[in-house]
Amino acid sequence: METRAPFVIVGAFVLAAIVAVFGFVYWLQNTGGLGPRTSYRVQFEGSVPGLLVGAAVLFNGIRVGEVSELGLAPDNPRGVHATISVASTTPVRADTKVGLEFQGLTGVPVIALEGGLMVAGAGAVPTLIAEPGAGQGMTQAARDALRKVDSVLSENSGALKDTIANFKVFSEGLARNTGKLDGIVAGLERMTGVTAPPPKITYDLRALQNPGPVTKTVSAPWAIPEPTAVAMLETQRFLFSPAQDYPGFAEAMWADSLPKLLQARLIESFENYDLAHAPQRTLDVGQSEFQLLIDIRRFRILVDTKPAAEIALSAKLVDRNGKVVASKLFQASEPFDHITPPDAAAAFSESFGRIAKEMIGWTVQAL
Repeated sequence: METRAPFVIVGAFVLAAIVAVFGFVYWLQNTGGLGPRTSYRVQFEGSVPGLLVGAAVLFNGIRVGEVSELGLAPDNPRGVHATISVASTTPVRADTKVGLEFQGLTGVPVIALEGGLMVAGAGAVPTLIAEPGAGQGMTQAARDALRKVDSVLSENSGALKDTIANFKVFSEGLARNTGKLDGIVAGLERMTGVTAPPPKITYDLRALQNPGPVTKTVSAPWAIPEPTAVAMLETQRFLFSPAQDYPGFAEAMWADSLPKLLQARLIESFENYDLAHAPQRTLDVGQSEFQLLIDIRRFRILVDTKPAAEIALSAKLVDRNGKVVASKLFQASEPFDHITPPDAAAAFSESFGRIAKEMIGWTVQAL
């Protein structure tokens, strides 16, 4: 015969489990278990959007209790009364600050308590007064701020229109008297001796235009990397030997730094000789069979006797394994009459043209 004892045991176990779950949830919600509690009344002036019974109460950011009651103030249509139940060990004082915070992405409201020095009186439940605007969210605060700005603009619309009109008249006056203002500024510059720096004048190096007939071509892919040079030669300035200052050269500059400028004009000179088999920059090709490595030895204006533009380039042809196939020093000098930037730039182009022509013939024969 079957007995009913197992059913009684199972039922008792289920009831015990339910009670345990409810007790655990109650313990989590109250963060203090079944310990002693103290109740306080909180008075809000204004709305408390989203605040519910059971909402958390934080003291200095730590949860100490929850909201036990919530209702409207019978004698104040704008007031809201709330009763909070917190752990008895919470140091709530009569001057404790009370506010409403919105936590998380959903903006769940909680009552936040902070600070306080005075000891709360015994007896009746003390009433804590929330700070003005404690229940105001960010959206409402932004609306109030915009409303105040709109009020200020409305009250001062006439003055703003007059100010804008005055700015318009002032700008029109400036436009009509631009020439006079330029004259005044020029007069002040002459009087104070302060003048604007003169503009820079850029000079270019001319590539070899007529290298001559193509007697031999370079069939293998090859490249000319950017030439190497000491720091003094990595510049756009005209260099002198010995170093001196000459009128006009402070404002004169090459179109690019000397290594980059020489690389571009050498490649252009080889293109003028044989465009189909001309070298490329190293960055333009993945792996080249040969490279023409250039080192700038000299690129200067000699002023010992008659001025002359001097260029000296050291060249090495290396294969893909780094083996030197051929090497040579190319140098040329071109005199000129007057030490001026245009004459110097023209002399450098002549010197470079002779070096480029000699380098083209040497390279195609070596490769």
